Amino acid sequence: MLPSNQTSWRKANLTCKIAIDNLEKAELLQGGDLLRQRKTTKESLAQTSSTITESLMGISRMMAQQVQQSEEAMQSLVTSSRTILDANEEFKSMSGTIQLGRKLITKYNRRELTDKLLIFLALALFLATVLYIVKKRLFPFL
Repeated sequence: MLPSNQTSWRKANLTCKIAIDNLEKAELLQGGDLLRQRKTTKESLAQTSSTITESLMGISRMMAQQVQQSEEAMQSLVTSSRTILDANEEFKSMSGTIQLGRKLITKYNRRELTDKLLIFLALALFLATVLYIVKKRLFPFL
């Protein structure tokens, strides 16, 4: 924005200079009363000078606004960068927790399979024992 503001200021300055030069040329070509021309020239110069001053003040205000907006944008970027970094750190810690959870679930699945197998073997042993006892009581001679 600063280069465009500088360009606007230069254009306004150049336009005013060209306008002053054209007025002076026109007055020189018209001739007439020299005192009246000087008075008119001084008045037009004063008016042109005040116009230029107002234009420059407007450009200065625009530049100040742009600087303020840039500062606000920079502050916003710093804040959002901090937020993103904090979120990244939190996701890294969550990633470690998730990996630990995955390992524990895998371990518990293996233990569940082992427990089922042991329960099945214990049940088979129990049934075999019950059948053995029933066989010995009902058929003692076998």
